[in-house]
Amino acid sequence: MNTLAENPQELIVNRPSAMRWWVCALLFFATTINYIDRQVLAILAPQLQTEIGWSEVEYGYIVTAFQFSYAIGLLLAGKLIDYLGTKKGYIISIFVWSLAAVGHAFAGSAAGFGVARLALGIGESGNFPAAIKVISEWFPRKERALATGIFNSGSNIGAIVAPLVVPFIAIHYGWRWAFIVTGMLGFVWLLFWIKAFKAPEKHPDVNREELALINSDQISKEAPSATLIEILKTRKAWALAAGKFLTDPIWWFFLYWLPKFLNQTYHINIDKMGLPLITAYLIADAGSIGGGWISSKFLKMGWSVNAARKTTLLICALMVMPIYFVSGIGTLWPAVLLIGLGMAAHTGWSANMYTLATDFFPRKDTGKIVGFIGMAGAVGGMLMATATGHLLEATGSYKSIFIVAASMYSLALLIIHVLVPNIDSVKS
Repeated sequence: MNTLAENPQELIVNRPSAMRWWVCALLFFATTINYIDRQVLAILAPQLQTEIGWSEVEYGYIVTAFQFSYAIGLLLAGKLIDYLGTKKGYIISIFVWSLAAVGHAFAGSAAGFGVARLALGIGESGNFPAAIKVISEWFPRKERALATGIFNSGSNIGAIVAPLVVPFIAIHYGWRWAFIVTGMLGFVWLLFWIKAFKAPEKHPDVNREELALINSDQISKEAPSATLIEILKTRKAWALAAGKFLTDPIWWFFLYWLPKFLNQTYHINIDKMGLPLITAYLIADAGSIGGGWISSKFLKMGWSVNAARKTTLLICALMVMPIYFVSGIGTLWPAVLLIGLGMAAHTGWSANMYTLATDFFPRKDTGKIVGFIGMAGAVGGMLMATATGHLLEATGSYKSIFIVAASMYSLALLIIHVLVPNIDSVKS
């Protein structure tokens, strides 16, 4: 005890610094801005549909335009980020999407918004491949699910901030300024990213203990980078892609149609939209952090990666099932709470799907695999967006959409398990 008391500085030196969590905070804010920019259109959709005069089918096509360019962009962005590195890759991505977000203010037709969404999708496609690659570079495996859950929760915070800010700007200054003001946020973030971000081994605020922790269980650290073709020959890549293809469309539906659903079903106008949306996304935020925390907690308890990840995915798949009942609920708040539960299930699911990518592949290939599985999810979202627009135009009913939402996660987990029975031992 005397020795410890005489050398308090030694105790401090031997503790890992916490710079990795500050990096995680930067990723959180980037993802927040990412979702603010893509959510503005959904919040303004009821107003713009009246003012500009697009149909449900045309709105579906506008959403599909984003999904299409986002899918293509993800495939390219992953390779670009692996090649350029996370710092340069993020700079290019957020510059392009912020410019595109501002560009929405100059659209005056369904076609104009479609072009703006195409550009936004290309830019925003770099966010998740870059962020997940940063996580693989800055965190040991036991912390990755939690770190991913934290930064991924920015998607919900963005969707919370948007209904707080966008209606106010649109009502007082016009809808064009809503796109301009929110689009400028990305340029502000770039100032912090350019100044603060460095690789762990080059960062002055990372001590040797933190660097040792970061590198403690990196897999295949010195392995040569695989080509995308080589990655696509593995069952684990297709397991991840199937999981994203089936479940990401549900999230896109929440993101783009929830304000319209509330407006059509419960007659909630833009000035009253904030509280229901904020409530749903706050619940979703808890799911993102909670899903990452549970998975990491299971690992710290000594569970295998296979048991920890799949048990967490199963919990999420069960949590989403009650959304089946939403279309039959005649009052607002029970529906909002069930939707929030389903959204929480998705964000917890998503955090673990991205973490699986870092479990399966070395960090040199993280950008490519995240880009590929993100593309699979965007393709699924593109198909669902078009189908949703046609379905609503024809029937005006959301019932079948909620039935699909309730069932996709269980199907996805079954496919993942069949393709990858044991995560800990899979080699291909």
